Amino acid sequence: MTSRPLCPHCLRPASACLCSCVQPVHSRVQLLVLQHPMEAGHAKNTARLLHLCLPGNRLEVGEVFDADTLQALLHAPWPEQASNAQVRAILLYPPTPPDPQLPVVQPPELPAHWLTQPETLRLVVIDGTWRKSRKMLYQNPGLQQLPRLSLLDVPAGRYAIRKAHAPGQLSSFEAAALALAQLHGWQADSHPMQQLMCSFEQAMQLHQRLQHLPAHAD
Repeated sequence: MTSRPLCPHCLRPASACLCSCVQPVHSRVQLLVLQHPMEAGHAKNTARLLHLCLPGNRLEVGEVFDADTLQALLHAPWPEQASNAQVRAILLYPPTPPDPQLPVVQPPELPAHWLTQPETLRLVVIDGTWRKSRKMLYQNPGLQQLPRLSLLDVPAGRYAIRKAHAPGQLSSFEAAALALAQLHGWQADSHPMQQLMCSFEQAMQLHQRLQHLPAHAD
């Protein structure tokens, strides 16, 4: 049995390719996605769609990063920036619940004045299941040293490409879209990332309906 061919860009099955929905969105905030290796080949890889929609962002696959490499990813100017550009890395991650088997992680407070200068920010997103992302956080001390961004007014997850397993769980695309909207001051229901999410959802619903249409008799 042969596997279904994949689109080389969105990495979804070719019959359910979403590339026609991809539109570039300009963001003053840089985006760095650190993706767990088990997510990279996943057919419902929402971080890949996120990567396609935000020109200039970075997507790095790995679980444990070399300390110097990680520091460069987090804090060094990227090639399209001036060598002396100010970079303020912040981690999109919820408060870490206490675990007696793990050390306490107390991130530094996010300076309020950083939020007034989105062009200096680098939003760091860990792409993986809750268990995998928490493991990545503990295995990479550089991530623990970053101030964290908390999402405000989080809606229920509605992204059809990847179903949530519990209320309040969001895909990487949804979480990053909400964070970018919050940092840019975009309107909650009309920002460009929300529009893209709706386009992806509509395309998926159409594909699912077509899959369930009865076959025509000869």
